[in-house]
Amino acid sequence: MTPYAQRRARLLAQMHAQGGGVAIIPTAPEVMRNADADYPYRHDSYFYYLTGFTEPEATLVMVAGDKDQAILFCREKNEEREIWDGYRYGPGAAREALGVDAAFSIASIDTELPKLMANRPALFYALGSSSGLDDQVKNWLNAVRAQARAGVSAPSTAIDVRVILNEMRLVKDDHEIALMRRAAEITADAHARAMRHSRAGLREYHLEAELLHEFRRNGSQFPAYGSIVAAGANACVLHYRAGNAELRDGELVLIDAGCELDSYASDITRTFPVNGKFTGPQKTLYDIVLASQYAAIAATRPGARFTEGHEAALKVLTQGMLDTGLLDKNKVGSVDDAIANGAYRQFYMHRTGHWLGMDVHDVGDYRDPAPAGTEKPWRTLVPGMVLTIEPGIYVRPAESVPEQFWHIGIRIEDDALVTPDGCDILTHKAPKTVADIEAVMRG
Repeated sequence: MTPYAQRRARLLAQMHAQGGGVAIIPTAPEVMRNADADYPYRHDSYFYYLTGFTEPEATLVMVAGDKDQAILFCREKNEEREIWDGYRYGPGAAREALGVDAAFSIASIDTELPKLMANRPALFYALGSSSGLDDQVKNWLNAVRAQARAGVSAPSTAIDVRVILNEMRLVKDDHEIALMRRAAEITADAHARAMRHSRAGLREYHLEAELLHEFRRNGSQFPAYGSIVAAGANACVLHYRAGNAELRDGELVLIDAGCELDSYASDITRTFPVNGKFTGPQKTLYDIVLASQYAAIAATRPGARFTEGHEAALKVLTQGMLDTGLLDKNKVGSVDDAIANGAYRQFYMHRTGHWLGMDVHDVGDYRDPAPAGTEKPWRTLVPGMVLTIEPGIYVRPAESVPEQFWHIGIRIEDDALVTPDGCDILTHKAPKTVADIEAVMRG
């Protein structure tokens, strides 16, 4: 049984546990970029998770009833369009390739869906995710309700299928872990390549080009997100995009970039000196951020709460801010005081990680279930979860801040797989210590 078939079986079991019904999971639409050119097509993650099918204009329908079924609606074969756009499976070949129970033309979905929904207790779909899908569902329900005098009933309950799928996707299977491990290796090599090619006088987009070259050279289909290549003061802009700023001698460059491989993302951030040698102030702040990341990695283990890594990193970062004079001890007090009153947020304004998977900010609740009326505790980590660990320090000029640290922005980010014994850093190949970075750049 393929990983996709196993996931479909798990979804059906969850649907049965809630009384059964019909699930509708469409893929993403094609989107026009301009004139007659589309954006590069990327399928819907939920749909791909259950099918492995990459063609547009497709919908998966799961029926949990007396007879469970997985039914695909997809484009018909069309030799003329295939000359222009490439191979299409068509329903017959898609059914065999994907191992679904049946496949129909997408053109017949308005006819077939009411039949599949008739006399089913519940409808599982992504409620409110798309006005187009909501309208389709309304029309299909109305077609079923029109048969009421013939004794046919329509689903009376709507359940957001994403709630089920989010929990499934949160813990990765062996197939997913293998893909994410390879995506992490490709991205680590790309970051090392950018370090080796860095020199004063280049532009940010030159390093972005080195990243993209390494991604595609190793089979990655896309960047997992818009690459951040931020030189000098630009590193203090958290969501900066690679632009045309010049790389200057004596400054740092921060790169936050990851490839997507077979629909799975990687996410690495490295910060390094343009000329290959850290200055004293740069090294001081860099070592604080690195120490905070090591503390967060040590806190990432089964049974720990999701937020424990953030809390561990925050203590190290805040202590470093006090030790370097970024924060004035006389004004903000102790480490605990500076954390409690939020003084650290002047230099560190984001959390230390997020889920990672098919989406770079992957799905899954960050808190565990709790009885109604009580606060949900932070999610307990279990083996198979993948998350980023990415502390940072960003210093903008201010009268109270030592000038030697102005315009320094540093973030260090790795991808961590929770294992039975702790966590495995999938991105460990990307140079990270001051010594390793300087050695790679000398080479």
